[in-house]
Amino acid sequence: MTRSTRAPRPGSRAAVVLAAGHDEASRELLTRPLGDATVVELAVATVRRVVDADRIVVVIAAGDTRLPALLGDDLTYVEQHEPLGTGEAARAAAAAVGRDVERVLVAYGDTPLLRPDSLRGLLNRHELKGADLSLLTAVVDATPEGYGRVVREDARIVAIAEPGDDVTPGPVPTGDGAVEINVGAYVAAPGLLFDELDAMAAAGEHRLTDLVRRVIARGKQITSHQIHDTDEVQGINTPAELAVAADIVLKRLFVPTKNTDTKIVFGTGGWRAVIGEGYTLANVRRLSQAIANETMRQGLEAKGVVIGGDRRFLSRDSAIAAAEVFAGNNIPVTLLPDDVPTPLVTFAAPYLGAAYGIIVTSSHNPPEWNGIKVFRQDGSLPLDDETDRYQDEANAMSVEDVITLDIDLARRAGVVTERTLTAPYVDAIEQIIDVDAVRGADLRVVVDPMYGTSQLTLGTILSDMRVPAEFIHEAHNPLFGGVAPAPDLQRLSTLIGMIREGAGRYGLGLATDGDSDRIGIVDETGEYVSSNDLLLLLYWYLHEVRGEKGGVVRNLATTHLLDRLAAHFGEESLEVKVGFKHVTAGMEKIGAVLGGESSGGLTIRGWILGKDGIFACALVVEMLARTGRTISELRTTIHEITGRLHTLEAGVPSTPEMRIAVPRRLEAEPLTHIGPYPVVSVSHLDGTKILLENDNWALLRFSGTEPVLRMFVEADSPEKATELLDWLRGFVTAGV
Repeated sequence: MTRSTRAPRPGSRAAVVLAAGHDEASRELLTRPLGDATVVELAVATVRRVVDADRIVVVIAAGDTRLPALLGDDLTYVEQHEPLGTGEAARAAAAAVGRDVERVLVAYGDTPLLRPDSLRGLLNRHELKGADLSLLTAVVDATPEGYGRVVREDARIVAIAEPGDDVTPGPVPTGDGAVEINVGAYVAAPGLLFDELDAMAAAGEHRLTDLVRRVIARGKQITSHQIHDTDEVQGINTPAELAVAADIVLKRLFVPTKNTDTKIVFGTGGWRAVIGEGYTLANVRRLSQAIANETMRQGLEAKGVVIGGDRRFLSRDSAIAAAEVFAGNNIPVTLLPDDVPTPLVTFAAPYLGAAYGIIVTSSHNPPEWNGIKVFRQDGSLPLDDETDRYQDEANAMSVEDVITLDIDLARRAGVVTERTLTAPYVDAIEQIIDVDAVRGADLRVVVDPMYGTSQLTLGTILSDMRVPAEFIHEAHNPLFGGVAPAPDLQRLSTLIGMIREGAGRYGLGLATDGDSDRIGIVDETGEYVSSNDLLLLLYWYLHEVRGEKGGVVRNLATTHLLDRLAAHFGEESLEVKVGFKHVTAGMEKIGAVLGGESSGGLTIRGWILGKDGIFACALVVEMLARTGRTISELRTTIHEITGRLHTLEAGVPSTPEMRIAVPRRLEAEPLTHIGPYPVVSVSHLDGTKILLENDNWALLRFSGTEPVLRMFVEADSPEKATELLDWLRGFVTAGV
């Protein structure tokens, strides 16, 4: 009996998946859980990656209804009425496969750990070598139970020796004692495959390995593709093997994988990708065309766009490539010369009345990354539904869909004009910052722009304040000194060392990330001040010294001490998802005076609708000047109001599979305690946040900008914070 919801279409490849089993126990194992699926689902999912679903035929036992229910109705199912052997099972699929394909892949439903690239390699080698039959092999230290050995003579495959066969395999060139085994996947033309299987059935032969012997005897060409990850060899024939496979699946979740997907995907802070993989000038042009299309749909092309780039590799070339696309679509472009900070572009969009502001940057990511951030007319980041439209339209485009105008011609035509906006940006900051109050404050600072883009703008502001400033790491270096330009404790050792060695010479250390939208600070003693404490200081200063009343907005990974301080002031606090667009939206919702995040981004009411490390640095300097107190003194004052909570964070490399596995594990194991600490509630606003007593909490969240699973905790003591973080690590890496 053959069952399918739609007829197979002609194509070059088909697949047969053998899932009938030899007895009820083997069939039951196919439906056992393995990771977040079942054994057979994982095996078939791998085949789906290399063969279209409507050309996949699954061989099942007579009367089996479980597998079709598991695997879906887009596959074809045939029944093997007698469990005579693997050859007979493949033969049962002959009519369903047909003869209108060039080659047929035969795979097993109990080999769920095969990788798609292994099957691709087998198919590719078969096609390129013009082979009649190809098989998948592996070299292992010892022959696993149930696997046949590959027998070679002069490197040619001459037989497959099954357990019990009196055949001596030839030497394996990869090492003493190693054995080459037949993994159990084959490729052949349908005529050869099914004609030989018919002949075998007539002769009472029912094993696929007998097919190899017969094809060799006919003088046909046989080739093989060797896999090198021996974990793939793990079959599922016993509960013990299933347990081993479960450990392998979990281990794979924590192995960093290269993202070779070249599609454009927006995260919480724009589109970012590895240069040469997803980040290419072709993708820059496609995304620019999608945004240009949106500009025209809204009738905003006369407003034009403003485009800038930071100091990363390809940033200037990308800014020009984007400008050529907008110019090609009759949309005027203001192209910012040289490198600029992201906050300047955020400011420039509303300042110029542009339809969009576009900055080429990957912010604090490692130097091999680049990307693009897009800002709306008011300087805010577009929300998810908007960025989804950009990326979907861009990914659907071909090269021919992109319209460009050469940059030189665009400049001559006046469609692209270059304009420096540093002065207006600095002037706007100095209208909010009390520059006069800082003059004469006798404050000397050290600034680390981390080879980024803040030195011109921040240097100008500090000069106007009459604040002596020494800059380090200010050269143009696209490698950022070999580290990610993020202003955190681990990467500010030079800044910390200068302040400590200065022995009172400097009152403050300031740092900004690669595109200058984040801040890091070091106090007068050389102690790194966390962004959580900085937000507390600035909220207190704005509310109590500047007299700016209003609440505070933080993302869910930021300290709850802000909530305590807001409650002390009688003001509202609001928790939002990660992504600064959610912070600014929350600020508008409650009329907040400050919005920020624990990663160093912040803005205040009345300034731009995006985070700004340059403005934040100026505000910190003003705070010290107007209060006449040091950072360490101010921290003591604030903590007398709020008490102390201690934060820790860590991350592990994530894979797409983990994004499914971790939430499912949390759902399958409802949490009542983290160690001895009772769980008050669990929030799924963004990731999974576990709330404990006394404002203690733990958060698991997948990054929207990097392939990382992030873990955050906040607790009453450093020891408890460590305990909570260790628990999170143990939870996500259990069994690894």
